[in-house]
This record gives sequence, structure tokens and C-alpha cells, in this order.
Amino acid sequence: MSDKRIIKIFDTTLRDGEQSPGCSMNLGEKMKVAQALVDLGVDIIEAGFPIASPGDFEAVREIANTFSGSTICGLARCAEADIDRAWEALQKNADPRIHVFLATSAIHRQFKLKMTEEEILNRSIEGVRRAVSYVGNVEFSPEDAARTEIDFLCRVVEAVIDAGAATVNIPDTVGYATPAHMASVIHSLMNRVPNIDKAVISVHCHNDLGLAVANSLAAVENGARIDSRRLVPSSQLVSSITGMHVQRNKAIVGKNAFAHEAGIHQDGMLKERTTYEIMRPEDVGFDKTDLVLGKHSGRAALADRAVQLGYHLDPEQIKVVFKQFKVLADQKKEVYDGDIAALIERELFGTTNQEWALFDYELRSECGGPQEIEVSLRRGDEELKGHATSNFGPVDAAFDAIRDTLDLDFECVGFDALSMSLGEDASVEVTFQISFKNEIYRGRGVSPNLIEGSIIAIINAVNRAVLHERVTNDGVAQSRSSI
Repeated sequence: MSDKRIIKIFDTTLRDGEQSPGCSMNLGEKMKVAQALVDLGVDIIEAGFPIASPGDFEAVREIANTFSGSTICGLARCAEADIDRAWEALQKNADPRIHVFLATSAIHRQFKLKMTEEEILNRSIEGVRRAVSYVGNVEFSPEDAARTEIDFLCRVVEAVIDAGAATVNIPDTVGYATPAHMASVIHSLMNRVPNIDKAVISVHCHNDLGLAVANSLAAVENGARIDSRRLVPSSQLVSSITGMHVQRNKAIVGKNAFAHEAGIHQDGMLKERTTYEIMRPEDVGFDKTDLVLGKHSGRAALADRAVQLGYHLDPEQIKVVFKQFKVLADQKKEVYDGDIAALIERELFGTTNQEWALFDYELRSECGGPQEIEVSLRRGDEELKGHATSNFGPVDAAFDAIRDTLDLDFECVGFDALSMSLGEDASVEVTFQISFKNEIYRGRGVSPNLIEGSIIAIINAVNRAVLHERVTNDGVAQSRSSI
């Protein structure tokens, strides 16, 4: 084999990422993420698990029919119905891939599958062959490979390559591996599997112990081809849709990744940036400083900044956001990138799945007294009004009002609020987590007003719960897998 290797990025945000509790997306949200991944330059996009539900099938089919420039992939178990369904969803794409998987570790064989090694081996071969009958680009994953006996893993990998797998993925399904262990597994496969040069070897590392990046680097000690300037906008888009905050100290895409408070660091940065930064913020999608727009800025400037921030808006959306921008610009001396992002996200993600939306609210409070709120919700032509009083603040009162108005038994299990820009008049990003029928749902709201942002976040969380309940009641299959 040549020493020069091409490293490809396989992104599974729309499949494995969406399976994280509270992170499910509707079709429109998945299409936005898919567009961001194509813009990012991702080589392979795993669009979903088509047989899991009609919604998953529809999402994979729409993504496959819409986007080009990246390979579009669908996941399937080593079962005929799964593979057939995946191909049905992918068949109109110019560059499709079917990704089949089957668990191989002893614990999965014994307790989950109740199958012998030979049965696993035969099922894997059959699955790959059926997928190859549809498309030449087939990937196989031995689920829980990091905990699979190395002798058996080598047998499986050799067999599926012979059956036609062009890519073999080695997953650390439960985040069990250490870098040394992962390096040993890959090294063994490269040296013990005789036909290893006929397939691309990839890795899929989970972060249960915080070692996913380290394990990936141990397995693939090389660089990757990707438009790194899209990393921050893409991360912010997924965060907006799922309501999952990116922690401030997250590497590369966190707000503190390029922030310096210590005097020694500041002094060094003023003298030479590379004293304390190993990469440029512009190279991953951050600006050195916020671009400030004001009330005299035009629609073209706003539209251009939206694109730079990673948002794809149609003319009607630009029109709505620009109107709101003018109102905000009259209220604030300076409008920062965070404020612009907040306005855009209110337009794009202010409501979820066309369910309930905030129409109006009225708050009455006095120092040391109870907080009273009346909230008006709309869904199409239907309008509901709710009222609640709380001794624990207006947000608690709003939560009670929405819960009682919709007559749904949900509880608050998490609340967070973050400033999206600079200054005392900054927009606020609010995230609510609710528990409904033993499931956790997240909702996100953005507004210059904390109370309004909180109400929007609560409504979005409830909308996700309502949609999931409707889908479940309609008998839609909810089978999931995480390789």
C-alpha cells in the first residue's frame, strides 16, 4: 500500500447524533443540517436509518434526492427488509452508500443477539452481499468492535471484504477503548487481514470517557480534507435545532476557544497571536471581533452577514428578519453577530413542527409579591389562553400557565440561559428540558427578553413532546441503533 492516504470525513449527526435523548429533528431541520454538512465539505453524510420509521425514511429520501457533492448514506441492519428499505430511500442519489452493521462482541452475541460466531459471520456476509446487489459503495460495521475478540474480528473483516464491502468501519460503540487499545486493534487488522488493502478502514469513536478524538487520532494519524471555516456555523446550527448547548470551553467551537482573560495571555497575544493560539479563529468560522451593524445598515448587508454566519435564508425570511433587525437597531446602540443570529434563529426555529406558537403574553408583578402571567398560544386558527401565579418568579409562572393550558403532565428538569452577544441589552438564549412520559425533550428560545425567550423555549420543548406522542400513537416504529 502507498504511504500516502486520503482521509475522508463520515458525518453521522443526522443518524447517531439525532438518537441522543431530546435531539430528534423534523424533516425541515434535517434538511438544514444536511445543507450545512454539504457546505462544510463532509465526504459522506449518514442521513438516517430508513427502516426505523416513516419519518426517517422520508428524511433519507429527501436528502438523497436533494443534495449532491457528498456521498449520502443510509444505515441498515444485516436484514433483507432493512437493506431493501435503505436502497428504496437512496436509489435516486448520484453517489449512494448502504451502511450495514451487526454486533460481533461476545456480550452482544450472548445477550442481545443470542447467536454463535458462525451465525454472526454468515449473517454479515449475507447482509453485505444483498447491499452490494443494489450499490457498489457498501460499508460494514461490526458493532462493538472495540470489545470483540481480535481473532474473531479479523475473521469478520476478511469475510465482509470478500463479500464486497468497500469500507469497513471499526466502532468503539460504548466508548470503551483507550488510544493504545484502539491503535492496537487497527494495527492488528492492517497486519493480519490478508485482503485489508481492498477496503477503506474507518473508525467510529464514542465519547463516553472523553476519548473519542484521542482514539480517532490513534487510529488515523493523518490530516483530513474539510472546509474548516464552516465548523463553527455548523456547530451553531445543530445546537440551535437540538437545543443542546456547546459548552464554552469546548475545543475549537466553544465561545472560549479563542477568548483570553489572563493578563499574561493578553500580553502575549498583543505581541504575537501564535504565542497562545495554535490556529486562527477565522479558519474555523469565528471572527476576531464581532461585526457591528446599526440602524442605517441595509438589507444586503444583513443578508451577506447571515451567509457569513452560516444561515441559508430565502427572500421572504430575509424580509422578516430585516424588519425585526430594524426594530432591534432602534433599541440598541450596536447590533452584534450574536443579536443577528438570535433574530435569524427566532425566524427559523421559533416554533417546532408547526405546533403551538407564542402569540402574546402579559406579565404582572410587584417586588416581594407573586408573579402573574397570562399566555396566549396559537396553532393555526386555534387559540388558547392560560393564566398562572407563582411565588418563584415569572418563568415558573409561565411554565405553569403553558402546562395547565395545554393540559399536559410535564415537568421541568433543566433550565439554562446564556447571553448571545455583548452588553447589558444582549439577546438571551434559553434552553428548557422537560420530562414527559419518561422521555426528555429540549426546547430553545432566543429573544432580547428573558421571559419571552423562556416561553418560546418551553413551547418548543412541548411541541417536540407532542409530535413524538402523536407519532408513537400512530404506531410508527421507533427502533433505533447506535453502532
